[in-house]
Amino acid sequence: MATTTVLLREDVDNLGARGEIVKVKAGFARNYLLPRKLAVEATPGNVRQIEAERGALLKREARERATAEAQSAQMKDLRLDFVRKVGEHGLLYGSVTAMHVADALKEKGYEVDRRRVHLSEPIKETGEHTVSVRLHRDVTVEIPVAVTGEGGAQTAGATEAAAENAEGEGANAGAENEANAAAAENA
Repeated sequence: MATTTVLLREDVDNLGARGEIVKVKAGFARNYLLPRKLAVEATPGNVRQIEAERGALLKREARERATAEAQSAQMKDLRLDFVRKVGEHGLLYGSVTAMHVADALKEKGYEVDRRRVHLSEPIKETGEHTVSVRLHRDVTVEIPVAVTGEGGAQTAGATEAAAENAEGEGANAGAENEANAAAAENA
């Protein structure tokens, strides 16, 4: 397979950090990295240019990290609450995705790209969950997320307990009806 050497202009997950020279498949470079300006071809001229820009890149990196750490400190006490339609056993109709989390953060004043929100899989049950948000490659913050049902619907365990309680009340009501009927016959 054809490969090419590129110089990364931005951090790319699972590939490398800004300023690194990496070898990738030609199609990946041509169709993804180069059009998005995430990388340039690693020609001697481009390498010299990046070396000249390295000081500015280091300052930019330090500034971005400091901003991410400050934002992380602000977000550490943050909690997100979602209200969704819930079916039986506390399962949601639909799910809470990274996009929903990013939108909720935006409403609270934090501009976070949805690709920075890491969920192993979308949240599909009511209850307490933890979502990690990667603000910088070295700065990650864990945010608690609570998902509740519409109309104050409870989690699966609480719903089952409420159903059992209702069944018990129904049995008591049936016994009272029989007693009332017997009393009416005797009267």
